[in-house]
Amino acid sequence: MEPIDALINELKTADEDRVEAIKQELLAAVRADSAVRDHVERQARSQVLVVQWELEEVLEAAVPQVETPPEPEPEPDAAQPEPEEPEEDPTKKQLTAADLDMVYDDPRGLVLHRTKDGKRWFATQVDPRTMQPQTFELHASEIDQLKKQLTGSPYWLLGAGA
Repeated sequence: MEPIDALINELKTADEDRVEAIKQELLAAVRADSAVRDHVERQARSQVLVVQWELEEVLEAAVPQVETPPEPEPEPDAAQPEPEEPEEDPTKKQLTAADLDMVYDDPRGLVLHRTKDGKRWFATQVDPRTMQPQTFELHASEIDQLKKQLTGSPYWLLGAGA
């Protein structure tokens, strides 16, 4: 490794033409032997910054460049239209309290809400096991059945239009 160390030391004071010649000699040695590569890497860390950069260039040049061809862009098929963004299904949308109107409030534990458009209804009841309120969506048949059962109840909210 003494000839390699001598080349590295010469890099410190060499003129520009000699620097390129030294780098070519180091490059040939690094490509020929991995032990030389390891030695140059260790030596580069202890050198002044300018020499360090020159040695890093040698090490980078020694790595075989594998060029991967860029993947070809798929050609747009005129027969296939662009996929359209699917419209949001309103039944999948997360609702907030602002999206619901309370229409029935029974102090014994039943509260009915409906969406502003009146298409979806929700019931809130206390779960007897957990004692926590549970809200669930009602099916169309359940809505009609509840309206019939609760006809005449004083707990319908005024203006709810039930």
